[in-house]
Parts: sequence; structure tokens; C-alpha cells
Amino acid sequence: MSDGERLWAVRYSTEGRSRTLFVSADVHALKQLHPENPRLQLLRDEDRLVVSEPLIDLPGAWHEFPEASALTVQPDGEHEQRPFKPSPPGS
Repeated sequence: MSDGERLWAVRYSTEGRSRTLFVSADVHALKQLHPENPRLQLLRDEDRLVVSEPLIDLPGAWHEFPEASALTVQPDGEHEQRPFKPSPPGS
């Protein structure tokens, strides 16, 4: 979910085994590690990608997001991860 400036993502399942979610590593560092990759060179340093499966197999490019976690990505690319547990219905 996004408001046009921030991005929120949640990995959660009541069964405790939700599908995967990955967030991109620091783009500036990735661009330096892989200057031969034209896709990475198009990204701004503050960009972050959130995907269900890694788009490309680059060492250090993706961090798997833990089960039952929420992610907030700020406009400057900084991101915060915290535990997520929904409120019971009716509360």
C-alpha cells in the first residue's frame, strides 16, 4: 500500500507460513557492486523494491522479510521493520 510517498508492506498469515516477501538492499551499494547491470543503474539511490520473489539473482541484492512483519519505506529510502499481529475481530 502506498500514499505516493511512503510504502507499507505486510507479510502475515494466520497459519504462520505466508508467502515470501523481499526488500531490495541499499541501491547505491548494489549499483557499485554490479555496475554492469543496466536495470540497477536506472534506480535512484533512495529507491527500494518490495517483491514476492527476487527479480534478479544478485548476491546481496535482496533481504527476505520475516514472517509476521510490517515494513514502512520512507521517501528517502530508509525503511523500518517491526513485528505485525492484527487485532482480533471486534476489538
